[in-house]
Amino acid sequence: MESKNKSRASRRDFVKTAGKIIAAVPVLSLPIVLTKKTDVKGYVWQIDPYKCTSCELCTTSCVMTPSAVKCTNAFPMCGYCDFCPGFLCQGAKIYSTAAEDQLCPTGAIIRNFVEEPYFEYTINESLCNGCSKCVKGCRDFGNGSLYLQIMHNLCVNCNQCRIARMCPSDAVIRVPAEEPYIRKELKQSTSPVIGKALVKPVPSRGYLLRHGKGKQLT
Repeated sequence: MESKNKSRASRRDFVKTAGKIIAAVPVLSLPIVLTKKTDVKGYVWQIDPYKCTSCELCTTSCVMTPSAVKCTNAFPMCGYCDFCPGFLCQGAKIYSTAAEDQLCPTGAIIRNFVEEPYFEYTINESLCNGCSKCVKGCRDFGNGSLYLQIMHNLCVNCNQCRIARMCPSDAVIRVPAEEPYIRKELKQSTSPVIGKALVKPVPSRGYLLRHGKGKQLT
């Protein structure tokens, strides 16, 4: 009798243990499924720069650390300004390029002199965390040449992008893998202000000078 009771207890313990394992496997495997790299019918995730509101969620929402989202500069749209609203803090008491007067919290924006009064601004992607502070400053007070993009040398192309789930403006979309980046200077979009298509921007004088076309200007 005692051996029968032990046998029944052993079977009950086995069933309970097996049930716990079966229930735990889907939960434990869920993060792996969500973060698994996939090409989903040849598409990848990207940010539509005309929908992005610079909410700063790209910095903290990405599963990668630091975020796979980086700032980039559409040079044909850039004014090559001496006082760049995406580089310098608004309302700075002293007009300088000291760290305390820079808008970027990680010092990822590099300023290079072109010709008085023009300066070129490039992004050090290894320092950029995708906070979009510079993007907002450039959009609000400049030409809007700074914008965010998901860098595919860093992105793992999750089945369900966490940034896309968190984005309040639905700016993170699927794009063909053959054209993984949305170049703002080439993309036409509908302006919410004037209600018609935006045309391709005319390159600034600073851009033409920087790329050896300054002699064409009068």
